[in-house]
Amino acid sequence: MKDSNIRSFVKGVSWRLLGTIDTFILAYIIFGEVKIAAPIAATEVFTKIFLYYLHERIWNIIKWGRKFGKPSHFRSFIKGVSWRFFGSMDTIFISIIYSGNILNSFKLGGTEVLTKIGLFYLHERLWSIIKWGRIYDVRIINAIN
Repeated sequence: MKDSNIRSFVKGVSWRLLGTIDTFILAYIIFGEVKIAAPIAATEVFTKIFLYYLHERIWNIIKWGRKFGKPSHFRSFIKGVSWRFFGSMDTIFISIIYSGNILNSFKLGGTEVLTKIGLFYLHERLWSIIKWGRIYDVRIINAIN
């Protein structure tokens, strides 16, 4: 089983919407200003859709953790951890650019580790039940039937 390019793109957009809302709320709590939180969240819309798409394409190559044409819970978790590393680095870098506050930028990146891994896991589990955009290997389908 593989995911089509369009499925990876749509997953990226749906995740980014959820992630942007989370980033905005956390940035507002940490920096205390909409004029800092809004551009951080808005910039991430563009950088993270691109990064997420690349992340999805890399994980599409990795076969580990797929059972009967479906990702396992542990695969979803590990995938979330790997995405969070790159996502947090992006958040920290963007936050430093807009705020100039290195400490708060690392606080934001660190806080996102907690919220985003949980949200990402739930997002992955939802997408694991959506069949649209999946490309199945006929040999696997025949083996299951």
